[in-house]
Amino acid sequence: MRHTISVLVENEFGVLARVAGMFSGRAFNIESLSVAETLDPTVSRITLVTRGDDQVLAQVERQLEKLVPVIKVTDFTDTPHVERELVLIKVAADEKTRSELLNIVDVFRAKVVDVSRRSFVIEATGAEEKVNALIELLKPIGITEIVRTGKVAMFRGIQTFTIEGKDKERAA
Repeated sequence: MRHTISVLVENEFGVLARVAGMFSGRAFNIESLSVAETLDPTVSRITLVTRGDDQVLAQVERQLEKLVPVIKVTDFTDTPHVERELVLIKVAADEKTRSELLNIVDVFRAKVVDVSRRSFVIEATGAEEKVNALIELLKPIGITEIVRTGKVAMFRGIQTFTIEGKDKERAA
């Protein structure tokens, strides 16, 4: 089963290596990884996607929680949440394919962020399925390079994942 996990950690040297090491030590591949500071610059949020058995992954979560720089861990898999990723796609384009390319960009509500005589750089944000569908439609035109961020996730509604206590709900 696929799991999207967020980990709040102290923003210090070597934390990412320790978290990633926990996964590699259990023979789990990290399919996607995103890390950034939170509103508190002393805390970072790591969001990663991995595949594995629910029981074994629950054990990995418990072991992550034991690491000193780890503040809190959550698995978004069985909770209502929003997931997004960003992709930049460089597409070779000539006069024959430009209009088709621009139509596809428009349908996916993507943006052209760079244009040259022979290529376009497209930016798109959305669920993984949307990003994958865009890539599939652009392949026949001529993708020359792709850069994807890791997935980011957030609870739906008023539930938050913050350092104050457990996951809490705030009045909106």
